[in-house]
Amino acid sequence: MRALFIEHDHVSLGGPIWRAFEKFGYEIERFCIVPEDKFATPNVEVNLPNFNQYDVIIPMGAPWGAYEDDRIGNWLLPELAALKQAHNDGIPIFGICFGGQLMARALGGSVARSAKAELGWYEIESDDKTFIPTGPWFEYHWDRWTLPKGATEIARTEIASQAFVMGRTLGVQFHPEIDPQVLEAWLAMEGGCAEVEAEGVDVAQLRTQTADQKLESDRRAFELVDTYLRRVATAPIEKV
Repeated sequence: MRALFIEHDHVSLGGPIWRAFEKFGYEIERFCIVPEDKFATPNVEVNLPNFNQYDVIIPMGAPWGAYEDDRIGNWLLPELAALKQAHNDGIPIFGICFGGQLMARALGGSVARSAKAELGWYEIESDDKTFIPTGPWFEYHWDRWTLPKGATEIARTEIASQAFVMGRTLGVQFHPEIDPQVLEAWLAMEGGCAEVEAEGVDVAQLRTQTADQKLESDRRAFELVDTYLRRVATAPIEKV
């Protein structure tokens, strides 16, 4: 079985989500959209892989907006179309943060700037704690989606919807792939620490909390992938 991780930038590490899919027998393949040397000019042309050659697709996070057609439309619009087609073909999709926002838009919802950023560890409100427990989950976003028609929201905070299911697609706003290594990669990006501190977050405290949460966060990530594969990836196909 093959799992395709779509990495929109050069620091989209999969952490415990990689390890979970490997545990369940998947070969991990990675496809980077914007390489490090193009980070300042991200409107690159790409030839996307054939999604039908994979058993599950995991679109990951990104520092850009899922609505920024002028800034990244050369790859954003083709990816949206390809993800919609993959969903309609019944290929399981697990979208994380920007990847979840992509799926919301691809399936008929929308994405826009949130009234407030969410950065750090948050408890969430869940309608199904056997699928999406309350956490805490790691948040790192400035945007939020509106649900596609026919999607079922599972979890939310006061600021943003946090998880939805539609057919064989799961979109989550939080980052189940976080661990100390992933966090350091994000903070090492140009402006990474500064943008976090600009939101009033103490970077040293964030590092400490992430290290303290690692064992439980890894466990939640493994359980989330397990439940996703059992309950969503095998669900009836819902076309849009």
